Amino acid sequence: MNKIEKQVIDRIAPSKEYKKEINTIVKELNKRIEKEIINRNLPADIELVGSIAKDTYIKDNLDIDFFIKFPTKYKKEKIGESALSIGKSILKDTEESFAEHPYIRGYYKKNKVEIVPCYKIENASQKLSAVDRTPLHTKYVKENLPKKNKPEVLLFKQFLRGIGCYGAEAEVEGFSGYLCEILIIKYGTFDNLIKNAKNWNIGEEIALSDNNFPSFNTPLTFIDPVDTERNVASAISLEKFNYFKKACKEYIKKPLITFFFPKKIVPWSLEKIKKKLENKKFKYLGIKLGKPDIIPENLYPQIRKATRSICETSKRYNFTIFDSSFYVDDHNIYIIIKTINEPLSKTFVHLGPPLKLKKHTNEFLNKWKNDPRVTKKPFEKNNRLYVEIKRDFIELKEFLEYEIKNLSMGKHLDRIVKKKFTILELDELLKENLREFWTEYLDGKMSWER
Repeated sequence: MNKIEKQVIDRIAPSKEYKKEINTIVKELNKRIEKEIINRNLPADIELVGSIAKDTYIKDNLDIDFFIKFPTKYKKEKIGESALSIGKSILKDTEESFAEHPYIRGYYKKNKVEIVPCYKIENASQKLSAVDRTPLHTKYVKENLPKKNKPEVLLFKQFLRGIGCYGAEAEVEGFSGYLCEILIIKYGTFDNLIKNAKNWNIGEEIALSDNNFPSFNTPLTFIDPVDTERNVASAISLEKFNYFKKACKEYIKKPLITFFFPKKIVPWSLEKIKKKLENKKFKYLGIKLGKPDIIPENLYPQIRKATRSICETSKRYNFTIFDSSFYVDDHNIYIIIKTINEPLSKTFVHLGPPLKLKKHTNEFLNKWKNDPRVTKKPFEKNNRLYVEIKRDFIELKEFLEYEIKNLSMGKHLDRIVKKKFTILELDELLKENLREFWTEYLDGKMSWER
């Protein structure tokens, strides 16, 4: 490791005292969960999984994950109910979540804890739900990651945290902890991993054995060593894949501590933001929606779907969309579109069939000859028919105000849009709560360059 990497390890690696403290809490929790299992007369085993079990955790990014393993004959509803009941009796500030069945999150002595029900299986072919593999992942890493390589995992995780690519959840679309561990098993060291990663191509395929595996249409594929039908890297978006590759290239050129610990964004003043945004060529519009009370795993895919739907529909109507982004605060979602600062032409020429296709030309002529939108009746040019039509909308704002309720944005956002949404122009987007968003959007710097 270079000096910077050693410095990072000193900051993130848990000390012996810290590990002792965490182990005490883990043992307490284990006993309490076991007691609840006995009191309820459940035929279940308990297992500590995740980064604590594998000794690959960063000291300020700690989740304690317990899986309650049931016989496969038990009904899914029953194992979910049992886990929720046990969690509520032990944890504080609990929150119910859902994978393929319910599980519970909460706090124990200020530590984040998850209690998850699963089925007890010996290999992935026996799985009844996706979470059943997790104990197998823990076992695989414990057996295959040498102790000397564990600091390399911590270093890689912190690198990903620093550049905003750590986490497979929908909000991040990045690298899971398990993917980090098997990448270090594959490449040995952080240094060797990023030297290889900078040359990855879109569609890169990696495995820990030479067998034939299924192909996946994703930027990166890493075949799960405990379930060869699964791609561990499936959550990684194209945006995060490219950003990660760029970070690897830049770090190799010039290692900086800010790759691991970026400086916080210092929001610009609203006056500076306004000056940067005001441009005769471009215009910014925002769609403001109320934020539904749903978990991030359900919220962010819907926001991305809504953003795509808005942009694609606008483009089909011939509006120019340069880019789009979104921002979520405690109460609202803002979808922000960068478009051209001029209206569409009042009319457009619609392409008809070639003259040689008599049936289609007759249908085309009959369709448009009396249509009130026609400003220039069907005409011939280059052996084709054309017709000039008046547009319904020449301004994007008016188009969206009319069309947005007809779009498919996901079930929760669809409900919200049907009740209320607001189209905002630039002056209405220059708000205190959006200063950090605009600063990051406009400054053009990578996280490590700030």
